[in-house]
Amino acid sequence: MEIITTHKNTDFDGLASVIAGTILYPGATGVIPKMVNKNVERFLSTHKTAFNIVLPNEINHDEVKKLIVVDTNQWRRLDRMEKFKKRDDLIIHVWDHHGEGGDIETAWECQENAGSTVTLMIRELRRRNISLSPLDSTVLLIGLYEDTGHLTYPATNADDAKAAAYLLQNGADLNVAAVFLNPPYEEVQKDILFKLIENTEKFTHRRVSVGINIVKLEQKIPMLSAIVNMYRKLISTEAVFAIFINDETTSTVIGRSGSDRVDVGAIMKHFGGGGHPGAASATVKTKDFTPEKIKEHIISVIKENKISSATIADLMSYPVTMVSPETSMKEVREIMEKKHIRGILVGREDNLEGIVVLWDLKKIKQERQWKAPVKAFMIRQVETISPELDPVEAAQMMVKKNIGHIPVEHEGRIIGILTRTDILTYFYNMLPD
Repeated sequence: MEIITTHKNTDFDGLASVIAGTILYPGATGVIPKMVNKNVERFLSTHKTAFNIVLPNEINHDEVKKLIVVDTNQWRRLDRMEKFKKRDDLIIHVWDHHGEGGDIETAWECQENAGSTVTLMIRELRRRNISLSPLDSTVLLIGLYEDTGHLTYPATNADDAKAAAYLLQNGADLNVAAVFLNPPYEEVQKDILFKLIENTEKFTHRRVSVGINIVKLEQKIPMLSAIVNMYRKLISTEAVFAIFINDETTSTVIGRSGSDRVDVGAIMKHFGGGGHPGAASATVKTKDFTPEKIKEHIISVIKENKISSATIADLMSYPVTMVSPETSMKEVREIMEKKHIRGILVGREDNLEGIVVLWDLKKIKQERQWKAPVKAFMIRQVETISPELDPVEAAQMMVKKNIGHIPVEHEGRIIGILTRTDILTYFYNMLPD
């Protein structure tokens, strides 16, 4: 068994380096410390099942033959890895971008000065001509940007920039990255942000909440796009439109959306601008549209339902695999393995009694328990969702309830099931052609 781990209080460079390691070392399992940074915790709450990662207490130390340590070279910074210090037969590799030495004796190491550890690993991925999925590329880019201050910190070098380019070529999503990275703000940016929050006008159309605002700029303000990104998150709406009055002749409109149901790129085309569904902007001449007219037109376009309408019904998997409460856990495991699924519903389509997921199988410690009925292990309080709701609502439910499977219920019957994988597939544009 091979495992890859990183330091306690894991940041995004540590997490990204572990994920990069699972690609460079096929078959290896990532081990993420229990203590992680808040933004990493938020990311893992929705993405953890997309990667081959576990917690330290989920591995059998005696089965480990190779240990790969990333983003540190010090035993004290690892989580529950003390047993390995005394293992003479253990093969240890280290990847680390910190210049100072460490106390882990290695069979092989890559320890160089760079802006981030993931940069060193991306260089090897490039050398092997390994292509990455958009999701892998995005999390690696978040790690790279966090440790290099978006490529602005003094420790940043040319390899960091090349790594960023490689990730963007492989589909890294800057909008997703922006959500998990906290940009630095000066007083002038904070003032604009407070003005936006203070004067927000909100409206809701078909369960989609939108914030809209008009702000007069007294001077040229850098990072307006980043301010609007933060603004949308703080006021908790699916979309925002900030109309900045530059002077008497022009206004700048910036739109940001966290919902597939509001395509801000399409809306900005009404003003001669452009972008994509999640982020767009336009510079508008006052003679064509006054700021108030811009606001009225945006509201009109949205209320005329010129927005996309993907729903849970479009993403859910069906037919649903269901078993009776008396089915043995052994049979449940066999069904999961055969169908390559992580969750099975218990009951009937018109009488849902529970759900059992892959995690529940880990509760079984004795061989005789595999003969026990699934009702002894299933979760009885099951959250369901309606098929016409927005995918964002499902994602929010998964984060809030810390669940990875949601049965889809319509008129008292289970018609499908939505999983974290379905959500990730949708939001990262990995749907099949």
